[in-house]
Amino acid sequence: MKSQRFLFALTALNLLLLLSILFSPTVPALASTGILPVLRGRALEIVDDQGRVRASIKLHPAETFKPTGRKYPETVMLRLIDPLGRPEVKIGASVDGGGLSLVGDSDAIQLRLLADSSGSSLLLKDESGKERSISP
Repeated sequence: MKSQRFLFALTALNLLLLLSILFSPTVPALASTGILPVLRGRALEIVDDQGRVRASIKLHPAETFKPTGRKYPETVMLRLIDPLGRPEVKIGASVDGGGLSLVGDSDAIQLRLLADSSGSSLLLKDESGKERSISP
């Protein structure tokens, strides 16, 4: 007899829980449809399925290149990187000016377009190391 009372009480409790779930006001969980106007951060990296960085936008602080002592201003740099980790495309900008660098399947093949305080120039390099510089 005790087990019948227990089963009846358990069934009644389950029924009450079911009714409270069915009749409680629920709001569907929807993603926000508002679009944020700005994405802010210190850097942006895009990675492939293996976790390798394939593209990045970073702000590099001002620094001095130790071997030559040349000072570089704060620079923002966009890099597009191949599957082997080599940056094939670089676009940079600083207070001194901007530049674009394209690299071929070897580091010897290059195209560099620069516009800075010293003027503008286009540098072309081929596989054999032959260079051609064009400036106004």
